[in-house]
Amino acid sequence: MAQNSKIEWTDHTANLWHGCTKVHEGCDNCYAEVLSKRWGNDIWGNDKPRKLVISFFKDLDKYQELAKKNGEVHKVFVGSMMDIFEKPMPLVDNKGIEIVNLNTGQLRGMFFKRISENRYPNLMFLLLTKRPSNINKYIPEEWKSTPPSNVMFGTSPVNQETANKLILQLMEVKGKRFLSVEPQLDSINIQGFLFNGMIDWVIQGGESGHKKRPFNLDWAYYLKQQCEQTKTPYFFKQIDKVQPIPEDLLIREMPVYEKD
Repeated sequence: MAQNSKIEWTDHTANLWHGCTKVHEGCDNCYAEVLSKRWGNDIWGNDKPRKLVISFFKDLDKYQELAKKNGEVHKVFVGSMMDIFEKPMPLVDNKGIEIVNLNTGQLRGMFFKRISENRYPNLMFLLLTKRPSNINKYIPEEWKSTPPSNVMFGTSPVNQETANKLILQLMEVKGKRFLSVEPQLDSINIQGFLFNGMIDWVIQGGESGHKKRPFNLDWAYYLKQQCEQTKTPYFFKQIDKVQPIPEDLLIREMPVYEKD
């Protein structure tokens, strides 16, 4: 969990569990996997359990109270160390002991139930996944026709191939949608998806870390232009966290959200 997250496009990060499985080339240098191994957690891969984060709901309550007190809506990225729409997986505690009668799918269901009960009216949840084809499988049935106003569903394309595939899958989901185009690995044309408000927000960024792959500024200007032409809110995050961002790319637009 992280209040006042260092991720520029959110206020807080929240994770129900830690652990995941890589799905495409954007995952090759996954920072979450590196951190998990550094912390001594064997929770990466299809045959590994996920690690429960016991403070998740307590922290969400804290973020809600803080946002309410300040008369604000705070964005919460779920999750920086997991994929909220991964298939159900077994859970272990902090000591690596398996938790019986609870898996990640059941935990996710508890979280979605609280959103449906409107427990977090001052929080906007950014549910980012590399598995958008799973969204309609795992959200509550009523969300398929009446999605919560404080939830945005997002996916992470990194090149044209993943954009064509993942965005089409995201289009099957009703509600607010966003793209986190990071780490971008090649030029991407998504203008056709941006017309008519089909995408509510685009985040763009290159890769960071000592294994970072190169980012071409032409890709940034091209995507920025597509967003300008379709009046889509655009947020440029980073080149590589080392190179300074040119002034004409230092754009940090946010999606519009009004609390019910």
